[in-house]
Amino acid sequence: MRSRLPSVVFLLPDLGGGGAQQVMLNLARSLDTRRFAPQLVVLGRTATLAGAVAQHVPVTYANANRIRSALPWLIGHLRALRPSIVISTLAYTNIALLAASPLLPRGTRLVVREANTPDATLKALPRIPGKALYRWLYPRASRVIAQSATIAAQLGEIAPIVTGNISIIPNPVDVTALRQIAHHPRRRPGRGLRLIGAGRLTHQKGFDRLISIAARLPTDSEMTIFGDGPDRTALAAQIEKLGLGARVDLAGFVSDLPAHLAGADALVMPSRWEGLPNVALEALAVGTPVLASPEAALQDIAAAAPYAVRIAASEDEFVDKLCEWPEVVPAGPRASLLPPEYEAASVVRQLETVFTEILNEH
Repeated sequence: MRSRLPSVVFLLPDLGGGGAQQVMLNLARSLDTRRFAPQLVVLGRTATLAGAVAQHVPVTYANANRIRSALPWLIGHLRALRPSIVISTLAYTNIALLAASPLLPRGTRLVVREANTPDATLKALPRIPGKALYRWLYPRASRVIAQSATIAAQLGEIAPIVTGNISIIPNPVDVTALRQIAHHPRRRPGRGLRLIGAGRLTHQKGFDRLISIAARLPTDSEMTIFGDGPDRTALAAQIEKLGLGARVDLAGFVSDLPAHLAGADALVMPSRWEGLPNVALEALAVGTPVLASPEAALQDIAAAAPYAVRIAASEDEFVDKLCEWPEVVPAGPRASLLPPEYEAASVVRQLETVFTEILNEH
């Protein structure tokens, strides 16, 4: 029997291990099932996060190699489902969904979530008329969700017509779950700062910068970089060239990252661009402060909690700030530094409010 509740399709490009996918899975899992009927539609084949799909959320896979080739299937599937709302994330998925909107069932509300700064997205798509697509397609959305004021401002500059239709909703953070994992902080032994970098090993995350910074810190400091990715070999070569093998560790993926974050003096993020990095929010949730580049898109939190997030505009400034950074050896997780509006329950309520508003508008 078809549910009488408004149905909400969470549209994902794939179930890869990216932060945008994790956020959408968390939102689908947490949506109030007394008010909405969530389900997942996944276009690509990558399924790293398949085990993270909530049991009560139905999921359908297109198993497509490219979003372009999945579009006919997606249109047919949504015409059969006739959902009340479709919410997508990542600009290229958003653009595909909005382009297909004239072929979707009448009355389907489309919500697009911008997971990265539009400026960074446009730089990554130099051969595509990205600004024109934003201006042409984004007005078709019932609502545009930005993770931060920075993203909202950039969207408004590129497509002024959508300015009044933007809602700022940050990533949800399950503080309780993170602090349970971090109950026994993990810290490398010895004196000196213990610092962490974490994320996919790509040019975006700036781990090459991080290694250069580590080379200029006191010799008793140590840096552990968690994650994997295509730049691993180059980063390992950089570590060897700088003679940092005893002080910088490429530690790969770990299942207990919150415990390592809780044991560190700081999470260091010299990113080249970000939307709203989940790992920074997770660090704050377990009480670990963050030192980040302006491009890491943490200015909103830095303004609200300057003791929690500090910004360094250059490699020299990173080094100067870290040389003055206090060393802390926690016996347990420190108090959360995360502003309450980023906690999962608050974020889900904000999203549900958006859904209710757009349903009532039609």
